Amino acid sequence: MSDIEKRFIVKSKDVRVTIILECTSCVRNGVNKESTGIFRYITQKNRHNTPSRLELKKFCPYCYKYTIHGEIKK
Repeated sequence: MSDIEKRFIVKSKDVRVTIILECTSCVRNGVNKESTGIFRYITQKNRHNTPSRLELKKFCPYCYKYTIHGEIKK
């Protein structure tokens, strides 16, 4: 086998990975009367550009406001 063939056979880690963002205020407050659940977004991130955990400000329909959504483990 040539070097070119070996490169295509070897499976490398993907640069873009699928992550889950979870509302931090729903988790912190627990499930109470105001928030009936925990809202999650599914998105992708580039592992080389953002090696640390991702946090974005997104809309949570349970809290009914914009809150910080943090990356969680699968």
